[in-house]
Amino acid sequence: MVETRKTLNFIGRIAFLVAFVIAIIMGLLTGAEIITMDTYGWVILTLVILGLIVGLLNIAQEEVADFLIASVALVILNTLGGLLLLIPYVGGYIESIINYIAVFVAPAALVVALKAIFSMARE
Repeated sequence: MVETRKTLNFIGRIAFLVAFVIAIIMGLLTGAEIITMDTYGWVILTLVILGLIVGLLNIAQEEVADFLIASVALVILNTLGGLLLLIPYVGGYIESIINYIAVFVAPAALVVALKAIFSMARE
């Protein structure tokens, strides 16, 4: 049982790192206006799936509150992303990276929030 939990935790960590790297690379490519809409759809699907995996496997019960607060902060920052475009030269890149990270974090936050709700309902 302990070995299985370690394996699942490792998979969750790898999913987080892969999603974060994809978000940064694709954010840079989007900011430079290099990618096409076909690529965009597949990247979004990949980030959503990785977000679900991270939400299911990687967030422990004691990390729920911190994760959800950070997720809300990221979503708010993503909503205000238009302001980032005002930063000369790098604003578009920063906005794109934050958009991709938000796409990854939103499904993870949904899973974590649902797990927290079910946990509270059981008690």
